[in-house]
Amino acid sequence: MTKLSVNINKIATLRNARGGDVPNVLKVALDCEHFGAEGITVHPRPDERHIRYSDVREIRPHLTTEFNIEGNPEPNFLTLLHEVKPAQATLVPDAHDAITSNAGWDTVKNFDFLKNIIAELKTDGIRVSIFVDTNLKNIEFAKLADADRIELYTEPYAANYLKNKELAVLPFVEAALFAHKIGLGVNAGHDLSLENLAFLHAKIPFLSEVSIGHALIADALYFGLEKTIKLYKEQLQ
Repeated sequence: MTKLSVNINKIATLRNARGGDVPNVLKVALDCEHFGAEGITVHPRPDERHIRYSDVREIRPHLTTEFNIEGNPEPNFLTLLHEVKPAQATLVPDAHDAITSNAGWDTVKNFDFLKNIIAELKTDGIRVSIFVDTNLKNIEFAKLADADRIELYTEPYAANYLKNKELAVLPFVEAALFAHKIGLGVNAGHDLSLENLAFLHAKIPFLSEVSIGHALIADALYFGLEKTIKLYKEQLQ
């Protein structure tokens, strides 16, 4: 079964826009779990423009599903991971000024860097996923660096879905099959939505997890959070 991990960054963005504690990030995380999400994802950035490091520390003790923390593995981020020990760390090469993640790792160029970090995180029992594109060499070197999983950066799939969904999904199917063959778990995330998720899952039914935030939270404005999570889970059945 493919798990749905809800990224709650946008909840923190809404809270931060006004100050105070409305909406409450912890309450929303627990509600997502109660409504059927199998995981919670956060992506703290150095400027804390949405999820704050203090949010991560507050949320961790209360979650009963898998906690996935995404981010660029700089020193402060790694310190946070070692402190809270999430089920999974997803390493993403995002620049400090990036609006959102916009590229996967060049795992060949960054092989030694990633290998050392992966080994460090595994000392705390953290499963490590590497954010990559569909380049098979990057997937191969993620495996060589001892990653447990990859997360496929699915923005190109989403961008081309309406033009030709068969062509759009083809490189992702090839990449997922290759990763599966060499013993990597396969996650997916970025711009996945009610419009394109079911087709991706039909083509790659062995996905371990999809991490979805922006579209899901936007849909919740119309359908409500409980119904929205149900709708997304239906796409994965």
